[in-house]
Amino acid sequence: MLLIIGCAHRYYMGPWRPEPEDRQVSEVQVLDDGTTVFTRERLEISLRPMTDEELNRQFAAYSNAGIFSTNPYTYGNWVPPGEDRPPQRFTVFKLKVKNYTYPKVLVDPSQMVAVAQNGRVYHPLTLSDLRDYYIRFVIGYAGNVNARYEERMDILKRTLYHAEPIFSGQEREGYVVFPVFHKDVKEVKIILKNVVLRSDYQGNPLETMDVVFRFHRKVEAVR
Repeated sequence: MLLIIGCAHRYYMGPWRPEPEDRQVSEVQVLDDGTTVFTRERLEISLRPMTDEELNRQFAAYSNAGIFSTNPYTYGNWVPPGEDRPPQRFTVFKLKVKNYTYPKVLVDPSQMVAVAQNGRVYHPLTLSDLRDYYIRFVIGYAGNVNARYEERMDILKRTLYHAEPIFSGQEREGYVVFPVFHKDVKEVKIILKNVVLRSDYQGNPLETMDVVFRFHRKVEAVR
């Protein structure tokens, strides 16, 4: 029997970046800051991948207490023993909608799906999913542990993108959270399904569309 002992590798995964415009759909523009913007008349739907460093800066007051950090999107500045940087908790995108064309638009983040180049499919985590994720760390529903849980929930309620109608002249933005994408995922297509452009008087959709954004990242095995 031939026993092959392989060397263990660690993986470096770079930040998510938009694919060039020639690989996006025709109505998508790529901005210098990594934002992809879909434009139809005066409706804009933009999606931008967020790094943990950016999220820690965005929620700096909640990201500097080590293992007790309460930034709900990252591990804050906590670094596990033997590692040189914090692990990734989630994959986070910022979704922004500007509606200056239609009477009422509905963009529902629960209708998003991420499809990787290798066929893996990911769905966004709802507020209920994230509540279930964090409730596991609460013991006794009292004291500092419960306070940290409530602080995380408060941030999520304020900053997640919520599926509410956007009337003409309004804008809305918030975060969409996916599970961490697997190490073998180097390219991903984010599909925002069933964006409602027009509805009848009862709120039933009359005109919908799908919006597609493409991103990639660098993945390397390092010893």
